[in-house]
Amino acid sequence: MNLDLRNICIIAHVDHGKTTLVDHLLRQSGTFAEHQALSERVMDSMDLERERGITIMAKNTAIKVGSTKVNIVDTPGHADFGGEVERILGMVDGSLLLVDAAEGPLPQTRFVLQKSLAYGHRVIVVVNKVDRPECSDGLRTKEVVNQIFDLFIELGATEVQADFTIVYACAREGWCTLDETEIPKLISKEVKGTLKPLFDLILKEVSKPVVAEGTDFQMLVSNLSYSDYVGRLAIGKILRGTAKKGMRMTRQGDGVNEAFVLTNVQTYLGLRSVEVDEVVAGDIGTLAGCETVQIGDTIASNAAIPALPRIKVEPPTLAMVFSVNTSPLSGKEGEAIQSRKLRDRLQREVRNNVALRFQDTDLPDQFRVLGRGELQFAILIEQMRREGFEFMVGKPIVLYQTAEDGSRLEPIEIAVLDLPEVSASEVTRLFQERKGLLVKYEAQSVESANPRVRLEFEIPSRGLLGMRSRYLTATRGDGLMSSYIKSYEPHKGEILHRQNGAMVCDRAGDAVEYALLNLEDRGVLFIKPGATLYEGMVVGEHAKENDLNINPCKEKKLTNIRSAHAEVLVTLAGIRDMGLERSLEWIDEDEWIEVTPQNVRIRKKVLSTNLRSVKRAERVN
Repeated sequence: MNLDLRNICIIAHVDHGKTTLVDHLLRQSGTFAEHQALSERVMDSMDLERERGITIMAKNTAIKVGSTKVNIVDTPGHADFGGEVERILGMVDGSLLLVDAAEGPLPQTRFVLQKSLAYGHRVIVVVNKVDRPECSDGLRTKEVVNQIFDLFIELGATEVQADFTIVYACAREGWCTLDETEIPKLISKEVKGTLKPLFDLILKEVSKPVVAEGTDFQMLVSNLSYSDYVGRLAIGKILRGTAKKGMRMTRQGDGVNEAFVLTNVQTYLGLRSVEVDEVVAGDIGTLAGCETVQIGDTIASNAAIPALPRIKVEPPTLAMVFSVNTSPLSGKEGEAIQSRKLRDRLQREVRNNVALRFQDTDLPDQFRVLGRGELQFAILIEQMRREGFEFMVGKPIVLYQTAEDGSRLEPIEIAVLDLPEVSASEVTRLFQERKGLLVKYEAQSVESANPRVRLEFEIPSRGLLGMRSRYLTATRGDGLMSSYIKSYEPHKGEILHRQNGAMVCDRAGDAVEYALLNLEDRGVLFIKPGATLYEGMVVGEHAKENDLNINPCKEKKLTNIRSAHAEVLVTLAGIRDMGLERSLEWIDEDEWIEVTPQNVRIRKKVLSTNLRSVKRAERVN
């Protein structure tokens, strides 16, 4: 069976419109009936993806353009999930690079484009959101196109790759054009637009899959899925040969040759994976029959065929310790898992995500997971929490490297900030306090009533930990921030993570409003009246740098004397809501975050008041 095939992925920075574009590609290709109701961002199937409005997991779909089948992979746009992008690029033969017409190329744009160019892909540039007010005169759009070209040259694109075709699009409205002069007519709806120019361009620009000679079957596993009916599913591009149900196959990986029989063969059609008689070379297929298959394994019809090189991704830069929950409230709000079950759950996640690593520690109930960023850890923690688990996590720690002379190297990141001009001086001070070096200051929308600027800082990864909430506070929530790893450089010296100490409960009980009212002037509270407390639990941020042991359970003494002002209603001034990500930014080395299905609490590693110092120098190494 000879299929006319194209395999492409859609890459971009977060929130530049990848998933919205896929929605309209599916609709306009005739994959769905005209009357069929579809939700927006139909490819974002995880609850967390819909809640946060970002793509977390790479996903496959397929459309028919005439007689040609086009396999499309929607990839994440956040740098923390770059491992998803890296392992997917080997499955495809071309890329659609989406860039916001107002924001221009941002850090993840650089990261994903560099990987795509390294694979030799032909890249089609889609300048999206050309209907934004900032682009009404077309000048900003021209600037962005020039920035994209400069980025291609900077990343070492070949002459063929640098001669890219530009498509101007509004993914939200489902239209695009190759002619910049048509944009005003399309925006005003004087002319009805479609995505047909993009469909034609994909068929013209993206090459057909290159397949190896020979009839022996070979596939590199790039993704995994699961079916209640046929079990574990291996997803990848068929490099040569044909696979049919009932064929004997061999899984090759980690020095293991495991024989199995194909129990099911599927390929993609629209959003569904449908059972077929066979999958052929060049197509993206789904194979069932092996419950032990892992990402990076090779599936071949002959054990004598050498295994393909395993998928390589950028090394992790952060580590986090996961621990069994040892708090006094353990087991009361969820499943208090044992170390074996916690270990199994983390190893299962690492097997499905090549960007994560797993390590045992010296303690039997604590395990280290290595990853890319705080958001990646936060997503993993939230998934486990929704599965009903109780556990604890420590502060994210930066991973160092050792130079040839024995000195310590640390990861340096380029942080790109888009913010109102009035906040620039305060943000610059914040970043310089964290060893940040300002390398670029670029004015944006100068003629606007609220001018914005784009700043670029070189800053240690340690300096970015806990920075996001401070940055949003400094910009009144109106700032955008993204970053990517630049290199490993000599250690920049000590950085103070948190200036203030913690207010720590010194006994078990329930929080009382009377006690909290009397503690308000000591700092900022994290808990509400009625919250269940225990000794060693952090209930607020102290106004000074040392920790403060307090009694938030103290009740008002009753007397038979009534004063005129005693019963005046007094309410708490304000309580800081410490969610998961805010807690990850806030905690220090001597603290845990206790995660349960119902609550996120911060506690000291040493609970007993008389065994714990309140001085910063003695409590943090």
